[in-house]
Amino acid sequence: MGFSLKDILHDKAWQLLRLETDPGLGCTEPAAIGLCAAVAASILQSREPDAIVVTTDPNIYKNAMGVSIPNANSEAGIPLAAAMGAVAGNPAQKLQIFSTVTPDDLEKAQALVRQGRVTAGIAPDTTGLYVKVAITAGEHTAWAVVSGRHDHVASRGLDGREMGCDEDSGPSSSDSGLVALEEWLLDMSLLDLVCLVNEMDSADLEYVREGLALNEALVEYGLAHGPGIAVGRTQLGLIRQGLLKKDMVVWAGVRTASGIDSRMGGVSLPAMTLAGSGNQCIAAGIPVVTVAQYAAVEDQNLPVRAVMLSYLITCSIKAGVGRLSALCGSGMAGGAGVAAATAYLFGGTTEKIGGAVKNHIAAFCPVACDGAKTSCALKVGEMAAAAVKNGLLALSGCIVRATDGVVDKSPEQTMRNLGIIAKKGLCGLDPVILDIMLHKQP
Repeated sequence: MGFSLKDILHDKAWQLLRLETDPGLGCTEPAAIGLCAAVAASILQSREPDAIVVTTDPNIYKNAMGVSIPNANSEAGIPLAAAMGAVAGNPAQKLQIFSTVTPDDLEKAQALVRQGRVTAGIAPDTTGLYVKVAITAGEHTAWAVVSGRHDHVASRGLDGREMGCDEDSGPSSSDSGLVALEEWLLDMSLLDLVCLVNEMDSADLEYVREGLALNEALVEYGLAHGPGIAVGRTQLGLIRQGLLKKDMVVWAGVRTASGIDSRMGGVSLPAMTLAGSGNQCIAAGIPVVTVAQYAAVEDQNLPVRAVMLSYLITCSIKAGVGRLSALCGSGMAGGAGVAAATAYLFGGTTEKIGGAVKNHIAAFCPVACDGAKTSCALKVGEMAAAAVKNGLLALSGCIVRATDGVVDKSPEQTMRNLGIIAKKGLCGLDPVILDIMLHKQP
């Protein structure tokens, strides 16, 4: 190919990892709305808005409706996320936009919502990730648009005149670079990905460890305090009562659920995100390090390499499925990564690792995303536990046949088939789910 595996890692996979991982506070969809509002407010240089108008694509709307916002006393809602960003958000904080919100700021934001000054709606005919926030203060109106990625401010303007974007947040080579890297990743074979993780150096390993440390803190908080609906902590109680057994599979699911409990419960601790989602990074990494603890792995770098393999497989699936879709990315893409990483940890061949991916996709295609919320911990935790089991099954030679359903001859094509299902087969599912969510009885 003209370059060594080491070159590929640093020139491609390393760039991809840096672009696809970033610390975020709380769910990334409300954070994107808060960031967009903060950018618009910074143009006006006013923290006293008369009116705020938010429009988003259907997926952002679905994921931001019911999930708790950090520093908001467990409250949720698109209007509140926008108001908090407008009143107190610092655009430099990006996906940690709510970290600067004080109790006084929250009270001001709540007042704006109560007074009906904040409206939210769905932008018609939008494709992909899209948020627009327009803020009026006095005689001036400023607006900002976030699109493509949750922290990418694509445009902004004042009084109908478009302005240039700041270097840190505006269009840049990284956006086109990410598209190119996703295309490169989709062309990679599973064997290529395994070779990549085997070539990781100390800097690569340390970067992955730093992200894992953030998500481990969320896991420990969830187990100790039971935020959200306390899926992880409740299961811990069942283990102590002897009603569940703390084995490798169950504990991987419990710890994953605990991390997501914290994040969806609005705990003010940052998560490392993966392909635009903190849940996805928790789901792709925490089960793997849990399995490694049970496996008594002597090589301390092997679990980190396994996590990187899980991340790459997750990103590969998401590159085909899309950043936001009707599929549960954390459970489907992250779970497939965990299944593969489990087989890798136990010394599985590339065939067994690929079989683990096939098993997980066969077992859960297609599990739908019905919005970001506290119960994501229940859904994703169960799929994480099953992912570990799917990896173990593949190691023992139990692999779904290529004649079965969406499973293809190769794991690569099986992953591509999942993308086809998401983009062509499920295009009508999101509007139905969103309609149900919007018209539920109070």
